Amino acid sequence: MTLDEALETTKIHSVAGRIGAGSGLIGQRPFRSPHHLTSRVALIGGGSTPQPGEISLAHNGVLFLDELPEFGRTLIETLRQPMEEGRVTVSRAKYTVEYPADFMLIAAMNPCPCGYYGHPSRECVCSQSAVYQYMNRISGPVLDRIDLHVHVSPLSFSELYGERPEESSATIRLRVVAARATQQARFAGLPIHCNASMGSKQIRAFCPLPAESETMLRRAMERMHLSARAYDRIVKVARTIADLAGEARIAPAHIAEAIRYRSLDRESAR
Repeated sequence: MTLDEALETTKIHSVAGRIGAGSGLIGQRPFRSPHHLTSRVALIGGGSTPQPGEISLAHNGVLFLDELPEFGRTLIETLRQPMEEGRVTVSRAKYTVEYPADFMLIAAMNPCPCGYYGHPSRECVCSQSAVYQYMNRISGPVLDRIDLHVHVSPLSFSELYGERPEESSATIRLRVVAARATQQARFAGLPIHCNASMGSKQIRAFCPLPAESETMLRRAMERMHLSARAYDRIVKVARTIADLAGEARIAPAHIAEAIRYRSLDRESAR
């Protein structure tokens, strides 16, 4: 983390009483993984004595929610403000407090209650209504705020056991660091530091689309009934894909890849 990020993160953990006496600055990005039975106060923050919740403890780091639908729709909906604004406001009768909550959300879920919907070799035992109710625990506005929806297919034994050449994490890291440096140079002098933080004004300025890319995105929006928020996120993801490839122009291939990462939108459009 940068020095400013380390200071912010350390302050939050200090307020929450999670730093011992004599401890220095937190230099590693936080990783928080609350259980799906976590209460609303524990996740969002608050209580009789105001305390930061898990989403603020994940500030400048990662919030991992395993079995996302099991958190319950009401609890998931409370993430909408922090995911959009990077902060959370907790209001009670005796106080109103605002905590930073700028985290990277990573969530995992099964495709249905039994876990075998769409499996290539095992049959799903759930009814269509059960699958719909399970998926409906995550609303459209929440899905709109998630940049990437990636379906992970089951691996065969040969894929798990076999050895095949793969790109190393160290190589990937170099590409990510280079893309981050590109973004920091792009936003020099602005109050943002990465593509994900761009607003509509920055998207228009830094993400011009060639005619072919614009046509492809327009067709996808019409076919998949995407919202304006989903449009912004697709363009920002495409911009990042181009940065990782070291390309200044957002090509149609970058838009197509970003659209493919909206798998849950494609499912709902069927």
